[in-house]
Amino acid sequence: MELFLVPLFVMTAPVLIVLIFLRYRYQQTKARYQTLLQLADKGIELSPQLLLEAQSVDNERHRALVLISTGLGIMAMFAALPGELDNGRSVSSIWGLGLLPLMIGLGYLASWWLNRRGDARG
Repeated sequence: MELFLVPLFVMTAPVLIVLIFLRYRYQQTKARYQTLLQLADKGIELSPQLLLEAQSVDNERHRALVLISTGLGIMAMFAALPGELDNGRSVSSIWGLGLLPLMIGLGYLASWWLNRRGDARG
C-alpha cells in the first residue's frame, strides 16, 4: 500500500498545484471584469488601458527563474529518492526529467537577456 501512495502523491501534487493556480487566476480575472462592468453600468468612460491585461515588464525573466528552479528541484528530488524501479534500476537514474524545464527556463532567460540588450541599443 505504501509503495502505491508515494508515487500517487508525487504525480498528483503538481497537477493539484497547477489547478489551484489556474482557479485563482480565473477568479482574479472574473473579479476584474465584473468591476469593469459595474463601472461601465454607472456610465464611467473606460480607458483602453483598463481593458488590457496587466503584463509585467520582466515576465520572461520571472518565468525563466521559476522553470530553472523547477528543473533543478526535480533533478535534486529524483537524485535523492531511494528505491528501485521495476526493472531494478535506481529511482535516482531518472533525474534527467528535470532537464526539460531547466532548458526551457534557460531559453526564456536568454530571450529576456537578448530583448533587454536590444532595447538598450535601440
